[in-house]
Amino acid sequence: MKAFRLDELEAERAANEGAYLQFLRERNMSVGLYALDAGDADPQRPHAQDEVYLVVSGRASITVGLETTEVARGSVVYVPAGVAHKFHHISEDLRVVVVFSPPES
Repeated sequence: MKAFRLDELEAERAANEGAYLQFLRERNMSVGLYALDAGDADPQRPHAQDEVYLVVSGRASITVGLETTEVARGSVVYVPAGVAHKFHHISEDLRVVVVFSPPES
């Protein structure tokens, strides 16, 4: 079993001074913590993998393809491989668990 605590992952991500921390990589998936602070721009480009976002804190909007929705703690968003997507209008520091399948390259 592998178990993780979000507060410890956030501390590790912050110590590495990056917006993304991959903390699990297995044969069929990878999982990471993505952080964008209020007012930040999201630099993402489409990924070659399907992905699922679970918002653990914060508030923002996300556009996936041509659809836009607001997200906050507890929101879950699926993004198909190859589809353009970005978080925007980030009004509260955003922390998101990201699951890629297959694993992110």
